[in-house]
Amino acid sequence: MIKIKEAVIVEGKYDKIKLSNFIDGLIITTDGFGVFKNKEKQALIRHLAQTRGILVLTDSDGAGFVIRNFLKGTVPQDQIKHAYIPDIFGKEKRKDKPSKEGKLGVEGISETILCQAIARSGADCELTEGYARTAKDITKADLFAYGLTGTPNSSANRDQLKQALHLPQNLTSNALLDILNCTMTKDEFIDICSKTF
Repeated sequence: MIKIKEAVIVEGKYDKIKLSNFIDGLIITTDGFGVFKNKEKQALIRHLAQTRGILVLTDSDGAGFVIRNFLKGTVPQDQIKHAYIPDIFGKEKRKDKPSKEGKLGVEGISETILCQAIARSGADCELTEGYARTAKDITKADLFAYGLTGTPNSSANRDQLKQALHLPQNLTSNALLDILNCTMTKDEFIDICSKTF
């Protein structure tokens, strides 16, 4: 596994699934061109860029570069790093035919090539055997303790917390937990919960 400090930004869910096999870190999808109109997703990406930096890993086709350039214009240059995959022609296994340009996307590239691209990007990463939460991390038990899961008001409480943190409302509780651990300490989490509820 590769532990990456920056939030990795990819185009779609299949890219995220591919990277989740060997990346220990936060992976966010743009939902393709959906990011252009999704103000909440843009705000989340800006927030992540400011708090931990982002690593953009899009396909090497024209659409991938349009998304990459959009993100370049969304966050300051010192908060963004870029990993570029080479032009490799072929077809992803799940597709009936190649893409319009005939190039493999992130989901079709080998882990070795993706690791090389990430290494060349200058991302803050290290090899790790796995990741176990520590006492300093925010856990599912903490979400429960502060009424964010498992109570009649937990959905409303999560919405209130997401609003206070300017996070997208459609985040699942697991995604919320990942983002909380990436953007704040446990003490900061306790502090904001005590002020919000």
